[in-house]
Amino acid sequence: MAKRKKKEDEPRVHDELKGFKMEINSFGEISSSFPIDKINEFLNKNVEDKKLKDRDDLKTEE
Repeated sequence: MAKRKKKEDEPRVHDELKGFKMEINSFGEISSSFPIDKINEFLNKNVEDKKLKDRDDLKTEE
């Protein structure tokens, strides 16, 4: 069988994360093109935390 060719296309990302890239170097360190605070802010706004969704004391007014 022939080997599959590796795609060089950029992945689809949310509009707020355009230009976001993550890499792992030879030492296993993760580097990102965005600061971690911006990533956390995006995740807090767009992703529901499964562990906290049933807690009444953390409900916020939207």
